[in-house]
Amino acid sequence: MKNVIGITLLFLSFSSILFAQDIADQYAPEMGNADVHKNRKPGISILAKDFIVASAHPLATKAAFDVLAAGGNAIDAMVTVQSVLGLVEPQSSGLGGGAFLVYYDAKAKQVRTFDGRETAPLKAGEELFLDDDKQAMAFFEAVVGGRSVGTPGTVKLLSEVHAELGSLNWETLLKPAIELAEDGFEVGARLANALKRDEQRLKQDPTAYAYFFPNGEAIKPGERLSNTEYAKTLRLLAKHGGNYFYDSEISTAIVDKVTNASKPGFLDLKDFSSYKIIERQAICTPYHRYEICGMGPPSSGAITVSQTLGLLTPFKLSARPANSAETWQLIADASRLAFADRGLYIADTDFIDMPKGLLDSSYLKRRAKLITPGKALAEAVPGNPDPDFVMAHEAATSIEAPSTSHFVIVDKDKNIVSMTSTIENGFGSRLMVKGFLLNNELTDFSFKPSKSGLPVANRVQPGKRPRSSMAPTIVLKDKAPYLALGSPGGSRIINYVTNSLIAVLDWNKTPQEAFDLPHIVNRFGTMDIEEGSHATSYEQSFKEMGFDTSIRNLNSGLHGVLFTEQGMLGGADKRREGTVMGR
Repeated sequence: MKNVIGITLLFLSFSSILFAQDIADQYAPEMGNADVHKNRKPGISILAKDFIVASAHPLATKAAFDVLAAGGNAIDAMVTVQSVLGLVEPQSSGLGGGAFLVYYDAKAKQVRTFDGRETAPLKAGEELFLDDDKQAMAFFEAVVGGRSVGTPGTVKLLSEVHAELGSLNWETLLKPAIELAEDGFEVGARLANALKRDEQRLKQDPTAYAYFFPNGEAIKPGERLSNTEYAKTLRLLAKHGGNYFYDSEISTAIVDKVTNASKPGFLDLKDFSSYKIIERQAICTPYHRYEICGMGPPSSGAITVSQTLGLLTPFKLSARPANSAETWQLIADASRLAFADRGLYIADTDFIDMPKGLLDSSYLKRRAKLITPGKALAEAVPGNPDPDFVMAHEAATSIEAPSTSHFVIVDKDKNIVSMTSTIENGFGSRLMVKGFLLNNELTDFSFKPSKSGLPVANRVQPGKRPRSSMAPTIVLKDKAPYLALGSPGGSRIINYVTNSLIAVLDWNKTPQEAFDLPHIVNRFGTMDIEEGSHATSYEQSFKEMGFDTSIRNLNSGLHGVLFTEQGMLGGADKRREGTVMGR
């Protein structure tokens, strides 16, 4: 068994470029919009005593705040904020997508995680994204149309978790989104700019094009946009409950849309009737005196975040300055090693086995010895955490570029919601039905089902959930909540969350200060540096250390809450439209 591992890893060391240059690197999840944040100064932390909410849009934040002020709990506010976000930032998340929820139950003093990730259709085959020549399709060839659509999970997650843990009436919680959909909302620069960039792809669905481009012109910032179809859908869900989405004219309309679209997909009513929300064991790992808790597979978020932090432990970042190129070199190489393990080992564990020991401190200490301060790793290859693990699959790339959203809610009883939701790429599959867009989540699978004679762990399989990088996180200190945060951003989510954790836990920054730091990200070898930030001054140092560099737009959407003796400090990413409200 050890020889099998050794041979495989030896091969990988010579062919690491196959997964080091991840295809996802070519596609920004959602480009930043200068019009959105050019005049936004670093945010001001919001301090609250009773409850607090941070989300990606002012209307969603205000709606959730009103629910909390009316006595609702964090789960109630979750239903409201997500239903509003699906209306006002439809390019990012909504009823046609999926989500991961990390929840702290204050009464039980327990972190729980709920998997509302989309699933591959039962009729989908491993070669879903191969062309007639058995080659991987181009990215947008695969994305646009019905082929990329998985069974949506968001509505069922909201419905089932609310049924167990909510306190206010379900129908009441959908009213804010219904009223906004009927009365209209003011379109912001972020949505308007995204529409201008995506016009040609949205044209391929007449329904989506007619909604976003009335009279053939894109909706402009400041114009009002109503969505009566979305209101009708929400009224049906308010009347009949969330499960109605999965056995009604709504599911029938989705199936019809997908199977009759360009590049028809394979969704079937059986996919809706068999879909389940899965409560999974939270991934909780130590970091200094804290416990970092998040979502396990099919998310790679918590494991890769925790691996990166574990690899950095010997380097005592708390004693190193944040404004040092060498500090960021250490963080970068730890990230590269963690991403190498992620690419080979992590996928939906209902379908594949993972080795034990990925988060063992002894394994991470061994891996950390590969990192040399001041000198970039020549290459980052997967490690061997479990000598008895028989390698049954290969590493491969996947095109993960979700246009995603994250929000954090804390109620008066200190229950916490940290939830990341998505429809994957901006505007998803570009298919619109019943007032909402459908996801293109299946393109988070590896397009090629096998490599080097072995199946790829994250290949398409019927009923399987594609690997994700979404990393909703809750941090405990002395078993009590200390920090909750998360972000959109494709596979860079892992870096945005990790770097923010380091900023707060090692450098004693507030969430807002952490989110305002310039982004420096390295997943597969290239050091991505946020354009227009002071971090660009490190570029020459990074090159001298041996890194390739890329100065680029890095558009996160971090939202978080820190628990202090004075109260709860909330922060919202200046790169998007997010706001914080609390009392």
